Amino acid sequence: MRKESGHVRADGRPPAVWTGRATNRFQWIAAVAGAAFMALGITLAVVSAWTTGVAALVMAVFGCVAAGLLILFGTLAFVHVEVRVDDRAMEVRCGHIGVPRRTILLTEVVDADYAPRVTPRHWGGWGYRWRPDRGTAVVVRRGEGLVLRLADGRSFTVTVDGAEGAVDSIRGRLRRPAPPQTPAGA
Repeated sequence: MRKESGHVRADGRPPAVWTGRATNRFQWIAAVAGAAFMALGITLAVVSAWTTGVAALVMAVFGCVAAGLLILFGTLAFVHVEVRVDDRAMEVRCGHIGVPRRTILLTEVVDADYAPRVTPRHWGGWGYRWRPDRGTAVVVRRGEGLVLRLADGRSFTVTVDGAEGAVDSIRGRLRRPAPPQTPAGA
């Protein structure tokens, strides 16, 4: 199968596979901060004179390392997002290892809309977000995004470059007539 990205082809059909991506380079700064917390914790464990008491030192070391790991892995998971739309589903993969990942079958999608301005402020920050009044979102940067309206009444938003192409691709698949069926007795 040929991999294509972009808008509807000349024959009016969506591309076989639509792919898009969004990146937030600012997240690398937070990742460096997480690494610094971990380094501080390790430095405290190695260099400390242990004069303040073992319990206080263990808590400081554990706190710094734990905070560093949470910040480091929490931010690296949302440095970028990749979106893939094919005839079966839309798949969203975050970060370098693709976790968290969400697959939404197109049979669960009612419609897709283009959102010209999605901001982390509207969703409560970067990352995988849920708000009862808005639905679920993967927000890695401010800018254009794709909003899926699902059959169960919920919505799913993802920031991705070229979101209009994703909307066209999904809408083309949703409105495609079913292939003709041969009668059972023929």
